[in-house]
Amino acid sequence: MEKVIVAAIAENGVIGKDGGLPWHYEEDMKHFRDLTTGHPVIMGRKTFEGLPDPARPLPDRTNIVLTGSGVEEDVHEASGLEEAYRIAGDTEKVFIAGGASVYEQTLEDADRMEITRIHERYDGDTYFPEWDRSRWEESSRKDLQELSFITYRR
Repeated sequence: MEKVIVAAIAENGVIGKDGGLPWHYEEDMKHFRDLTTGHPVIMGRKTFEGLPDPARPLPDRTNIVLTGSGVEEDVHEASGLEEAYRIAGDTEKVFIAGGASVYEQTLEDADRMEITRIHERYDGDTYFPEWDRSRWEESSRKDLQELSFITYRR
């Protein structure tokens, strides 16, 4: 199973504020949808709760939430990553959608990262963890005016 981190990161490393995103880029939402639809998506409880109501749970995806407390119907609860990977089952790939502690726990095991680089600095309270860029190779990039879609592989 390919483990794919998917994240949108501002120039200053911000990935969130007050339990949600501090920005809205339709191109990024479409990119996330196109990447993850039809695949399991693992996320932390705060990330799940920060999804806007119409997108929670993420439609046409197996939603796996890392939590010790209950979650809503149509969502799979996992107490840890190993259980989350078991719930994902025999699948070609699984996407890891945050938050910061989930990214930190999965950086060493991930096979690929799909990063949306936001070409602006934002105020926030959640940051993408530090990562060793020498262990990753940029394999593709699509630059737009306000953001770039970058794929990194080991």
